[in-house]
Amino acid sequence: MLPTLGPFPTHDLFVALGALAAAVVFVVEARRRGHTDERLYAVVTGALVGGALFMRLGTWLQHLDLRANASLVEQWAYGNRSILGGLVGAWLGVHVAKRVSGYRLRTGDLFAPAVALGMAVGRVGCLLTERPGTPTTLPWGIRLDDAASARLGVAPGAALHPSFAYEIVFHLVVFALLWGWLRHRPVPAGELFVWWVAAYGVIRFVVELVRGNEVVWHGLTRPQLFLAVTVPLVLLRIGLQWRAGAYAGVFDRRPVPPTVGAGAAT
Repeated sequence: MLPTLGPFPTHDLFVALGALAAAVVFVVEARRRGHTDERLYAVVTGALVGGALFMRLGTWLQHLDLRANASLVEQWAYGNRSILGGLVGAWLGVHVAKRVSGYRLRTGDLFAPAVALGMAVGRVGCLLTERPGTPTTLPWGIRLDDAASARLGVAPGAALHPSFAYEIVFHLVVFALLWGWLRHRPVPAGELFVWWVAAYGVIRFVVELVRGNEVVWHGLTRPQLFLAVTVPLVLLRIGLQWRAGAYAGVFDRRPVPPTVGAGAAT
């Protein structure tokens, strides 16, 4: 466990590096696709603001009895941060910013590879500072020293699932597929981001089994309850698009150059 790297908090440092990596990928892809409207800055700002707000406040409603939850001020100051909440907030922020600024082009194809790489980098901070996962007998289990074990309430010497490493590998693989292949394919507007959301939702649901988060209902954690409702809806949308023939030609061998200004929706 590395709470700091030099003078910097480890977690915050990698979150910042992840945001920087995402920004670089976003700009490169925006230029390639011909997104040059200055209102795109407003869209990115909306994503950042919405993501920041919901990342902190997304874990507020933990109890049906509202009196049992922290106040919004306490939640903002001391509450846990939620990646899923941040993603929902960023999605809402993009749509609000588009409505306010009047920007109409689809931007999901810009966000999909950017978010994948950004989360891969940001999750390194989680891996180095947070409880890795549940006990495992697998050879790549992480063993904490006595001080870290006591701080996190883990049995000393126990091998733990590196749950954040599983997510890092997933995001790196997805980024490679998006950046090296799918962004050059004739993917219908709106689908790259939708595919990424569906894939991450499924993987996150599985990884939650070894994350060690609090079980709140029928063996499921809070993130799993959220994903159990939302992921089937996204998969249903993909299935309907597939049945309608929207993906015809996407997986053909012959590459098709991108259409200028035609990104995918968030």
